[in-house]
Amino acid sequence: MAATLTSHEPATGALLWQGEAGDVEAEVARARAAWPRWAAQPIAYRIETLRRFVNVVRRHEDALTDLIARETGKPLWDARAEVAAVMGKVDISVAAYSDRTGQRRLEAALGARQSVRHKPHGVMAVLGPYNFPAHLPNGHIIPALLAGNAVVFKPSEKTPAVGEMLVKLYHEAGVPIDAIRLLLGGPDAGKALAAHADVGGILFTGSAQTGIAINRQFAAQPNKILALEMGGNNPIVVWDTPEINAAAILVIQSAFMTSGQRCTAASRLIVRDSIADALIEEIKKLADRLVVDHPHANPTPYMGPVIDNETADGLTESFLWLMSNGGRPIKHMVRPQKGLPFVTPAIIDVTAIPDRPDVELFGPLLQVIRVATFEEAIAEANNSRYGLSASLIGGSPEEYNQFWGNVRAGVVNWNRPTNGASSSAPFGGVGISGNHRPSAYYAADYCAYPVVSSEIEVPRASIGVGLKDIDTSAMGD
Repeated sequence: MAATLTSHEPATGALLWQGEAGDVEAEVARARAAWPRWAAQPIAYRIETLRRFVNVVRRHEDALTDLIARETGKPLWDARAEVAAVMGKVDISVAAYSDRTGQRRLEAALGARQSVRHKPHGVMAVLGPYNFPAHLPNGHIIPALLAGNAVVFKPSEKTPAVGEMLVKLYHEAGVPIDAIRLLLGGPDAGKALAAHADVGGILFTGSAQTGIAINRQFAAQPNKILALEMGGNNPIVVWDTPEINAAAILVIQSAFMTSGQRCTAASRLIVRDSIADALIEEIKKLADRLVVDHPHANPTPYMGPVIDNETADGLTESFLWLMSNGGRPIKHMVRPQKGLPFVTPAIIDVTAIPDRPDVELFGPLLQVIRVATFEEAIAEANNSRYGLSASLIGGSPEEYNQFWGNVRAGVVNWNRPTNGASSSAPFGGVGISGNHRPSAYYAADYCAYPVVSSEIEVPRASIGVGLKDIDTSAMGD
């Protein structure tokens, strides 16, 4: 008997969705059987099908937005931006497919030609996160389908309702029912899916801990493509600038948007000590004004709850640990609604903590580190095993060049937030933030593999060296 799964609204605790766990063997088998026919379709057919998907999402835009908001707790404006990204992904992926994996032909010797074309891997497993339950898995699924793969998608067990609706929208658009399959379940289902012999690739978005475990699991299986999009402990460095208010806004956006539940959220504010007091005062004023409420509240909230009470408990415990080990609270983390996972944005100065934990807190908790020199700021930014996103606010063009050249991150910004990366560019990190398979525009790279062919219409061959002379005396008249 299949296990029963449930999903509750973080903002209210109300039951939102209920369903049954899926069967890994059955879902992979159906995708495997459907793959050859989908892969054999002309690319124009697959493009047209996925462009119909955009129209289907647009028809259901309000319903999908509302479901995302309810299941994640994020404000409606944030959920609406996610749905817009889902629709925008198709045209971006079509352009990337042509640019990154398009057919190439080159002339070769003897009238032959060199041809470079790309083949799909087969069945791709997509393991999605809860913070962007539609946009982030969609960022893997669309390029995978476009390249001719079949997909088995396992959404986070914390956001199954959005995952289920997303797959229904693909089917409504005309993607064959068995070419995109939904697998509901917990971590064990994800492990079984990734380990299945008929899965040719694993496209994962989630925590570094889980991503590292998957990487170890497949260390002896180089035949499987593995794209890991993991988290960060991201620095935002504020240096000399007269625009203290603008700098404070950029810090707020980086640290607290989506309740800090973005892999690119700024966890560490590294600031020149001579401007630290003025900047922190401005940040605190803004943070005190942020509305934290349920997604449909009026006035419109900036932040909703975090995903669940376990996460909220972990964040408050982390704040208390930092405070007990030398951190100086600037703005305390508060649980404003008993029994629900709302937390207020928190700021703590951890300059005095000698061995700061290098962890992804994944919530609205900003740690402040004061430094004296720009070189010290860069060293502190690099004081992490992660390497996803980093921003410099202020500074000169020369200092930005120094920052860009020396900071370890896959996304490096100047006078922009650490988050809000464009899908029209590659997205990924170094260190334990990824495995050098960036997603977004470069997702096409891991959804198909290049095949090089030397081709000529008529066989032509000769051997010019290393042959014995023909003995003509032994030949008859």
